[in-house]
Amino acid sequence: MTSPQATQAASDDLKTVLTWSGDQVTRLEQARVQVSGLRVKAYGQIIAAATDSHPAFGANYDLVTDDAGVTRRLAVHMIRESGESHVSITRDGESTWLIQSASGTERGDFNGAQDVDLVLSPLFNALPIRRMELHKTASDPVDVPLVYLRLPEGTVEPVTSRYSSDGSSVAIQSPVGDVTLTTDAAGFVVDYPGLSRRV
Repeated sequence: MTSPQATQAASDDLKTVLTWSGDQVTRLEQARVQVSGLRVKAYGQIIAAATDSHPAFGANYDLVTDDAGVTRRLAVHMIRESGESHVSITRDGESTWLIQSASGTERGDFNGAQDVDLVLSPLFNALPIRRMELHKTASDPVDVPLVYLRLPEGTVEPVTSRYSSDGSSVAIQSPVGDVTLTTDAAGFVVDYPGLSRRV
C-alpha cells in the first residue's frame, strides 16, 4: 500500500522547461527544471538587453537544492561587454555558505539563509515559496534570509525579504520593491508584475 507521503511526493515530480518574458523590457529567461518532492534542479539562461538600470548581459545558471528544498549549489556564468565572470555558491552540511568569485572567496552563514535569490530571475522566488509551501496554504508574513546575487554585477550580499501568502497569491517585500505574484500548482512563478511573465 502506498503511503500518503509517497503519493504526495510522486505527484510533485515533474520535468519541464519554463520560459519568462520581461515585463516592459527586452529580457528572456528559460530554464529546464526537474522537481522531485521539494528537491529542485534547474539549468537556465537569462538574456537581457541594455536598460536604464543595467547594461546588456547574459547569464547561465546551474542550481541544485537538497531534499528539503534548501539550496546546495548555484553556479552562474555572466557575459557582459566588459568581459566574462563566474560566481560559485555552495552551502555545506554545517549551514556555512562558500562564495567564490573573481573578487575572492567569502565564507559565512548569511544570517541563516537557506535560499539564494538571483536578482531578475523569477525562478529563484520559487525556492522559499516551495520550501514553505506558500503556493498551497495561506501564511502570515515570514522573514526569509537570502543570499542575494545581483545581476549583472555578480555581487553577493545577505538580505532579508518578507514573504506572505493568502492562499492564491504570494506577497514579497524585498530590497528591490514590494510585489504580489502568482504561481502555478508547483510553486513556480507565473506572473511577477514589473519583472516577468511566463510565456
